[in-house]
Amino acid sequence: MTESKPFQNPMLIVLSGPSGVGKDAVLSRMKESLDNYHFTVTATTREIREGEIVGRDYDFLSRDQFEKLVSTKGFIEWSEVYGNLYGVPKSQVINALNEGKHVVVKIDVQGARKIQALAPDAIFIFLSPPSMESLESRLTQRMTESPEALAIRLETAKLELLESKWFNYTVVNEDDMIEQTVHRIKEIVKQELLLNRNRTYFIDTGLK
Repeated sequence: MTESKPFQNPMLIVLSGPSGVGKDAVLSRMKESLDNYHFTVTATTREIREGEIVGRDYDFLSRDQFEKLVSTKGFIEWSEVYGNLYGVPKSQVINALNEGKHVVVKIDVQGARKIQALAPDAIFIFLSPPSMESLESRLTQRMTESPEALAIRLETAKLELLESKWFNYTVVNEDDMIEQTVHRIKEIVKQELLLNRNRTYFIDTGLK
């Protein structure tokens, strides 16, 4: 493997979309094939699910631990989703960009809107399901929600799909075609790099 060089104009890439659309699976494939990228690890107060690994999938915190970080402004963005707290650690983003790495943030649509207000130069990619029927099937197969919780997620997804219009790009994550999805995201990054723009992020937090 060749040594990775810092990017002159590192990008902040925000990947969002409804619950169950496949954001984690897409990011996992991206991590396997991309050098000199930093994929932020979200902090959350929700319970760990079977198969998840602390520090890889999420940083699992108690509510008290999370709220202490909120009080010290330790998050770029945080919000409450389905009764649990989620936040993007500020230090991860600042350090990686200063090292010349592209930073990829996986976040819900509500959080993406907050980041867009802080960092309009970021690249916002909306991951969309091919249909609501497909999304319901994926959530059902995941078997992590009660029927009531599933219904709430599906109703929320309908509203989130309407929000996709303000994202820079929408990528449809077709069933069983994850490689195609990852390829499309890579092409978006290449396209943005060709623009060779100077980008400014989070001026109020010291990012330049």
